[in-house]
Formats: sequence, C-alpha cells, structure tokens
Amino acid sequence: MADKQISLPAKLINGGIAGLIGVTCVFPIDLAKTRLQNQQNGQRMYTSMSDCLIKTIRSEGYFGMYRGAAVNLTLVTPEKAIKLAANDFFRHHLSKDGKKLTLLREMLAGCGAGTCQVIVTTPMEMLKIQLQDAGRIAAQKKLMAAQAQLSSSSAAEPVMERRTTATQITRELLRSKGIAGLYKGLGATLLRDVPFSIVYFPLFANLNKLGQKDPNVKAPFYVSFLSGCVAGSTAAVAVNPCDVIKTRLQSLQRGVNEDTYSGILDCTKKIWQKEGPMAFLKGAYCRALVIAPLFGIAQVVYFIGIAEFLLDMLPKHRA
Repeated sequence: MADKQISLPAKLINGGIAGLIGVTCVFPIDLAKTRLQNQQNGQRMYTSMSDCLIKTIRSEGYFGMYRGAAVNLTLVTPEKAIKLAANDFFRHHLSKDGKKLTLLREMLAGCGAGTCQVIVTTPMEMLKIQLQDAGRIAAQKKLMAAQAQLSSSSAAEPVMERRTTATQITRELLRSKGIAGLYKGLGATLLRDVPFSIVYFPLFANLNKLGQKDPNVKAPFYVSFLSGCVAGSTAAVAVNPCDVIKTRLQSLQRGVNEDTYSGILDCTKKIWQKEGPMAFLKGAYCRALVIAPLFGIAQVVYFIGIAEFLLDMLPKHRA
C-alpha cells in the first residue's frame, strides 16, 4: 500500500483524539496494573486485577479507579500524537521512491517513534504512577494499623490518607531535583518504549495489509482495530519485564518493608532474587488488556482520518 500522506496537523489531531478515547476506556485496568506491579512479597493487598478493582471501589469509591487520569488525559494527546506522527515521519523518509519498506526499515521507524515519545511519556508516567499507587500504600498502612491495634491494648489512631495532586508532586520534584526529577526512570522508559515500538509498528503494518483487498485502498476499520489490538497486546507482553522495572523505579513512595532501588540493574537483581523470574510478568495481562483496545482505537481513529474531515470542514465553515 502506498502510504497516504497526511498533513502534520492532521496527524497530531488524530493521535490526540485516539489517545483521549483510548485512555478514558481503559484507565481503571491501567491503575490495577500499576498497583499489581508495585506490590512486593510480604504485605500483598491484591491477588488479581478484579480483586484490585473491587477493593479500590470499596475503599476509594468509583472515581478511585481514575486516580491519575487527569495527568494522563492531559499529556496523552501529545504523547500519542508524537508516537504516531513520528512513526509516519520515519517510515516516509526511510522508504525509497514510495517502495515497500523492508522489515528492518519498519523496525528502525518504530525505534525512532519510541525514542521521540519518551520526551512526554517519562514525566507523564512518573506523575501517573504516584497518584495511581497512593491508594495501595494508604490501604496497606491502614491494614497494618488495624493489625497493630488488635495486638495492642491501646487504641491506635486511624491512618488518614494525605491526598496529593499532580501539580503538588511536580512542584516538589522541580524544587528539590529540578527538571531531572520529572525524568526519573528515563532509561527504563526507553528500555520499554523503544522495543515496544520496534515490535508494534511493523507487526501492525503487516497485519493491516492482510485485510486489504487492494494495495491502494485502506483496510476496513475493523481490520485496523483488530490489527492494533493484536499488535499492541503482543508488544505489551513482550516488554512487560521492562515495564515492571520502570514502574518500580518511578515510584517515589514505598509500602511497608518494600525495597528501594538505585537503578535498572539493582532493580532487576533484587526482583529476580527476592520475587523470582515470574515477578517480571506481574500485570502482564492487565497491560495487554490496556494496550490492545488503546492501540486498536488509536489506529481506527488515525486511519479513518477524523482530523482530515475536521480540517476540510474549516474553510467551508468560514465561507
């Protein structure tokens, strides 16, 4: 298929719309993924994704499942826009006279897209993780306080969760560590996002081509959706160990008796030694459930070209 050339504003709008729709649909599952990945052996609060969501609703209410959604919805537009537009940009410049890209060039385009997106992804994930995991840490402290009260004759004071916002966290990080504070875990984010894009974009492009009856005609929207789901979930599970490491490194607050880490190698070593190799797959099915519809929706919106329609309507509206 000859890739249709879409203007940069249209690419950015398409990517932004896709990100907003996708995140709104799957954010509770993403919250469960973060909490499952962060809990270590010892005081475990959740046994599964459903158990995590049920306990979250009971203790924090329905909107507790959307803690951290505001920062994600704010930054997902530029993040998804950069990712999708960058991949198209690199694919265009790596193609020779409009000829079909080789697998290696498709992977290089994905690598470029993954590298570009971390500019926004790292601070977005950094802030989101703090807000998503706050409820788990608060619940763990309440449980420990209740256990202490049962074993003690004196009544223990109830533990009150101190709610923080993304703005407060950002100000504190900038005050104490400067801009580098928002980019904690940058190396781990690159380690996750670059391989993800290397796997995702070539896989999606080739799956999508299978649904084309004519090389010069777009595949039906359901083919793009299913291709995005399959490619997204495959890439998500493939890089899940890197996502576990990234999540642990970016968490500023720790639960009771939980390890701290000095870097990627230290984190990898401690997880392997204390929790075993299966710990690197924590939250993998949650991540697959998040990424599959997220990228399926993203590709449908992107390939339908909502932005092109809106931009085409502007001159008519002005007239």
